[in-house]
Amino acid sequence: MTHLRTALPYFRPYRTGMLVGLLLVAVSNFFTVAGPWLLRLAIDALEDPGVTQRLILGYAGLIVGAALLGGAARYGMRELINGISRRIECDLRADFFRHLLRLDASFFDRERTGDIMSRATNDTLAVRQAVGPAVMYSVNTSVMSLFTLSLMFWISPRLTLLALIPMLVLPPVVLGFGRVIHHRFQRIQEQFSTLSTQVQENLTGVRLIRAYVQESDQARRFEEMNKEYMDRNLHLVKAQGLFHPTLGLLTGLAMVIVVWVGGGLVMAGTMSVGDFVAFIFYLNLLTWPMIALGWVVNLLQRGEASMERINRILRTEPRIAPSVGRPLPAVRGELEFRNVSFRYPGAERDVLHGLSFRVRPGETVAVVGPTGSGKSTLVSLIPRIYDPTDGMILLDGVPLPEYDSGDLRARMGVVPQDTFLFSETIASNVGLGLGPDPGGAAPGGEEETGEEMDTRILRAAEIAQLHEQVADFPRGYGTYLGERGINLSGGQKQRATLARALARDPAILILDDALSAVDTSTEARILAELRDSLRTRTSFIISHRVTAVMDADRILVLDEGRIVDEGTHEELISREGVYATLLRRQLLERELDSEDGDPDLSLRSAPAGSRA
Repeated sequence: MTHLRTALPYFRPYRTGMLVGLLLVAVSNFFTVAGPWLLRLAIDALEDPGVTQRLILGYAGLIVGAALLGGAARYGMRELINGISRRIECDLRADFFRHLLRLDASFFDRERTGDIMSRATNDTLAVRQAVGPAVMYSVNTSVMSLFTLSLMFWISPRLTLLALIPMLVLPPVVLGFGRVIHHRFQRIQEQFSTLSTQVQENLTGVRLIRAYVQESDQARRFEEMNKEYMDRNLHLVKAQGLFHPTLGLLTGLAMVIVVWVGGGLVMAGTMSVGDFVAFIFYLNLLTWPMIALGWVVNLLQRGEASMERINRILRTEPRIAPSVGRPLPAVRGELEFRNVSFRYPGAERDVLHGLSFRVRPGETVAVVGPTGSGKSTLVSLIPRIYDPTDGMILLDGVPLPEYDSGDLRARMGVVPQDTFLFSETIASNVGLGLGPDPGGAAPGGEEETGEEMDTRILRAAEIAQLHEQVADFPRGYGTYLGERGINLSGGQKQRATLARALARDPAILILDDALSAVDTSTEARILAELRDSLRTRTSFIISHRVTAVMDADRILVLDEGRIVDEGTHEELISREGVYATLLRRQLLERELDSEDGDPDLSLRSAPAGSRA
């Protein structure tokens, strides 16, 4: 039980309750074995010519009292130990979740969401059963066996030894079945992870499945996976089903020996009827620990397999350690890339190659280039979503790894390419980085009107051109969003994530294709509002639209992970390089969409020879 040992520290806060619970296990067993002993005395008393009804009633009362006290002790032990196991499960799941939040992006790139969810739910349940019921019944089995065997030896050592002969094969049987159960339960958990992933992906992508009419195909795949999960469970059930009858057979053989030999001793007059009856009761009581032993082994093997799966993640160290390094002082916003290269974990080639450039405080830098040129990868290195494979990135002259990563990210506002909104209110989503519940419900319904809203949320929503649309919602900023903001349009979701980044007033702002789903007129209004905001902070803008980057202080042009050109908008279009080619394509697309085109874009942007 190597892996279950790692759960021992979780008992520490509850050690007093656990000790009391285990003490109650011993007390309950004491009163349980006292019953047959009192019955033995009562039966033997019947052979005494001077026995009275009062004496027999006294023994009956003692038997009932022992049963009541034993039952109360059993209730107490279950209440304490099972309750503590629930708390340990809660603590383990909380630690598991906190550890997941510490892990870096490379971990989630390689692990399936359904597998992680399975470990956080199904596996923690199996561990709870191992550290609660299995521990309780292990102690119960040990104490009951000790008490029972002691009294059986007291009554007849010879008969006890004969009864234990069939039990000699019990240890190898238990060990053999334990290995089989462990292996089969591991396979069950692996299939459950696959099944969970299938369900999670189908629920997340249900609209895509319907759009491509894949309902029947996905249902068929789920049925196949579900059947495989059932088959693996049935393999485990077969092993368990054979285990308990095997234990029953061994205890049955012991009972045959006791009845045969013990009956002969009674007929010979060397054993009293009371001793014989008590011995039979004790052998039955010994049968329960034997059967419980099989159940305990089953629970422990399940818990061991599940704890092993949990430990694989708990022992995974983040490549980027959180909360390590110096606190970040006031940020000026000077960034420098020194010969930075990057390769995704497990990949065979670099995505970025030897990038070197410096960004002045308050400068707005745009990054453009063809699809797959490494634009998003470049800006993901700034908040340390990933660390460079080679080279160094410095903020205000200090390498990024020397800063506390949490403190570093708190000074940045990031609008990722893939927008994500939580199933909370619009206010909670926009105010995500502003502390606890900045847009929570206010007395008197102010949550709906926005009268008591954090002014940072309102101002950010105005810059992102979201405020007017939210004000038209029946509950305003108190409107609850569906999963991933499904009740908002693509443009509204992008504007909400833009407002979220602006609301925290970051020293460094990163916009990764943040306006791709916004129409051109709304984009123009947002860019006009953003100009004043960008002047006070260092900003990175990634966009496929030239209109979003043409006013940047500097434009970096990436191609196949290398900076192939840089300069202002006017400088770049005069060089007839990659940037000018991108611009010509956009002009052609606009001319195809509208005969009038975009006069402003044409006048400011068209390189020589770009028009037919």
